[in-house]
Amino acid sequence: QMRIAKAVQAKRWGKVKALQRILTCSKSAKLLAVKMIMSNKGAKTPGIDKVLWSTLKQYWHAAFSLRIKSYKAQPLRRIYIPKSNGKKRPLGIPTLHDRAMQALFALALKPVAETTGDSHSYGFREKRSLHDAIKQSFICLATKVAAPWVLEADIKGCFDHISHDWLLDNIPLPKPILKQWLTCGFIESSAFYDTREGTPHQQ
Repeated sequence: QMRIAKAVQAKRWGKVKALQRILTCSKSAKLLAVKMIMSNKGAKTPGIDKVLWSTLKQYWHAAFSLRIKSYKAQPLRRIYIPKSNGKKRPLGIPTLHDRAMQALFALALKPVAETTGDSHSYGFREKRSLHDAIKQSFICLATKVAAPWVLEADIKGCFDHISHDWLLDNIPLPKPILKQWLTCGFIESSAFYDTREGTPHQQ
């Protein structure tokens, strides 16, 4: 990952792609990807195949079944969870195999995202928290020339309307893999639904 980050800093995008390929084919990265998803609180929530992993033998087999060339993403399992306002939020639950593959490619993508991302962005960033955002807000607002106001905003339906074409053009991952995740669809009440825009909410 450090080598990927250094290649990004040097803007050597061909080398970035080559190093990402090496990482996603490595046995240690595959084992780490399985460990990551099994350490998550959603590890006991199955996808549409109803498969759960519980033994070291299953973990080992799962890691070495992460083959990029033969990979085929399965549809998500759609469930609903209650929101604080009384409404329900849809969640898309991938199979454990799909989650492990996503975790594997996240290992390759993270050095790129962290190197090129906004240094003052704190949402969904590893080793960053609300406290970091508060600290930076204080630094910005404590000066005499600071803006006298703070804007709080929420983009309605943000995840539901993200352009697939934009993601495919701008996210440095293999397009066939990324396209499968974006268009795999979901199963709800035994019926299959296409996903032509947006990204699913996951646990």
